Amino acid sequence: MQRILFVCLGNICRSPMAEFIMRDMLAQQGLATRINVDSAGTSGWHDGEDMHAGTAKILDSSGINHTGFHSSKVKAIDFEYFDYLIAMDGDNLHQLEKLFGHHPDKMFVITDLVPELGYQGVPDPYFTNDFKETQNLLQAACQVLLQRFWVRFL
Repeated sequence: MQRILFVCLGNICRSPMAEFIMRDMLAQQGLATRINVDSAGTSGWHDGEDMHAGTAKILDSSGINHTGFHSSKVKAIDFEYFDYLIAMDGDNLHQLEKLFGHHPDKMFVITDLVPELGYQGVPDPYFTNDFKETQNLLQAACQVLLQRFWVRFL
């Protein structure tokens, strides 16, 4: 079983959106039982809360189930448990590296998977209010992630 942890600042917008987009893609490919996906935040500001209403709305509009979500903070054990800790932007990656060191094969910014899109990270819709932009970036990056790391399962 492979394990992915998507990481953003508060774990209410970008990382839960990535988590549920990826879960949906895995389910469509019949891989939901082979790859475990979760999300967390570096701040812990929203621990135990539901995702942002804008994230829930964009997932609902795409028919993506997101039940059972509760925000959580990155834990020390996450580095050992997860195969990949994928940050939404450079600041999130920097916080992960402060906790776990520099491990570019295991921890990286998700937009590094789609350099042709010209983003240095996923803009935070908490501030931009552009949840559709976030969804488009994450769908593109998750598709590449699925193809790059788990093509052997397809």
